[in-house]
Amino acid sequence: MTTPPDLRRRTPGWLLPGLVGVNLAVAAWLLWRALFASPYGDPLATSLLALEKQNRLTVFSAQLSPVVAADDARLFGMLKSRQVAVIPARVDYALDLSAMGKDRLHWDAATQRLDVVLPPVQVSAPNLDEARAQYLREGVWITADAQTKLTRDNSLLAQQQAVQQAQNPVLMDLARAAAKQAISQNLTIPLIAAGHDRITVTVRFDGEPAPGQ
Repeated sequence: MTTPPDLRRRTPGWLLPGLVGVNLAVAAWLLWRALFASPYGDPLATSLLALEKQNRLTVFSAQLSPVVAADDARLFGMLKSRQVAVIPARVDYALDLSAMGKDRLHWDAATQRLDVVLPPVQVSAPNLDEARAQYLREGVWITADAQTKLTRDNSLLAQQQAVQQAQNPVLMDLARAAAKQAISQNLTIPLIAAGHDRITVTVRFDGEPAPGQ
């Protein structure tokens, strides 16, 4: 487009490149709005893309303190020892989002609602912090081999107990609630950016009733 002569005479030379830059920026914004921020964009594709970037999402962590005890006997039972241990442990609760497909998403265009069905929360193996473990030992004489065995046995017992504690219904409910909140937030933001400003995201797990049921 040719700038009229009178505009050229009244517009400083340094301003013309700026006007061109502004026009290009506006055009780029309109193009982005048309292609990516359209309210008619595919919300399922947008959601799947957001989930693929997460792959595996840790939603909750719990600090546990298993209390265990192990016994050892040597010299035909004449030399007995016992060790009680408190070993801090951490477990993580995560979602495997690599298994998420369109079959787990349902979009209601009339209400602008996205329903998401999640796979079960996965609990990691306990991570024992034996550097902070506390021990109480009983015995007249505890040999080095006996102490090594007691510590090893207590670690195995703490691992098993932490697995059981991690499956506690209260902790599992907390992990599921955290997962729902995280997924809702992670999907709401990109959908709003894609133009669905009236979006509502509902999240549930396999086996839970759908909204309204």
